[in-house]
Amino acid sequence: MLWTPSQQYRPHPYESEAELEAAVVEVAAALFGDGRIYLDVKRRIGAAGKIQNIPDGYLLDLTSHKEPRLFVVENELALHAPLKHIAAQILEFSISFEKSPGKIKDILKRTLRLDKAAWKTCEAYARDNGLDNIDHLLDAIMNRTGAFNALVIIDELEEELETALRSRFSFPVEVLTLERYQSSDGKKAYHFDPFLADVDDSEAPAKSRTSSVDPADIDTIVIPAHEDGFAETFLGENRWYQIRIHASMLPKIKYIAAYRVNPESAITHVAQVKDIKRWKNTRKYVLNFAEPAKKIGPLRLVSKGKVTALRGPRYTSLQKLRNAKTLDQAF
Repeated sequence: MLWTPSQQYRPHPYESEAELEAAVVEVAAALFGDGRIYLDVKRRIGAAGKIQNIPDGYLLDLTSHKEPRLFVVENELALHAPLKHIAAQILEFSISFEKSPGKIKDILKRTLRLDKAAWKTCEAYARDNGLDNIDHLLDAIMNRTGAFNALVIIDELEEELETALRSRFSFPVEVLTLERYQSSDGKKAYHFDPFLADVDDSEAPAKSRTSSVDPADIDTIVIPAHEDGFAETFLGENRWYQIRIHASMLPKIKYIAAYRVNPESAITHVAQVKDIKRWKNTRKYVLNFAEPAKKIGPLRLVSKGKVTALRGPRYTSLQKLRNAKTLDQAF
């Protein structure tokens, strides 16, 4: 239940995939955040005579000035879509993407033309980042190494499903849950974690956002650590485990930094990552260090600063940490 002083909202499951798709469109601005464009379009992709399929949509991610990205979107109801079905869909999308990039580019361009605001956003992005036009922007997205990214939006997520989607493919598969609730008088409410919110701080109000690191430059994950775990594991075992990491962030992580919670309230150590392994049979990971952690800073929490005490992982760059004097400057 979601409770407010004036309303009580109870779970209101989607009856069809079409209802889920309509909900995605309704909450798209908040779900995906600034700098991302959701294209609700269904067109067949894939080479003639080969594997063909129809994605539910596309997400243009323009949050990086260096690496614009595209996510192929699959909307699914957990009850109607077993793991085998979702995994097969994602695999077929990746094959179609590889075999027919020109067709996908044409779909994106024609869809953008129908949305004046989205078209202007892409024109401005191209102009501001040294690209001649939207054609060149789409070429930059489609032709880059590791161009294929998948995004599954589902109403209910079991750990087994997310673990399998992350472990079965060599490309990133991000997963979002979008739950629907309804009050007794028919008002709707949705529960979700915004897309990559801990990467670009997009969940915070625009005026108070702290992230100034281009996503393309991210190479460091900062984790909150209590003193006993910090001493025993971060320093004592040269590793940190049971960390949730976004699939699209995994290839980027080269360093890990420790934010020691109250009373230290500061980033004090950083270590180079030797490898990242799945933690047992879960959707979390263990980061093994290449060498013992080294001191940095300390980069302390600023009273009334923009960055609050870390309660979960945040992403930044090692260069940003080395140049920072406070926690506010670390992200």
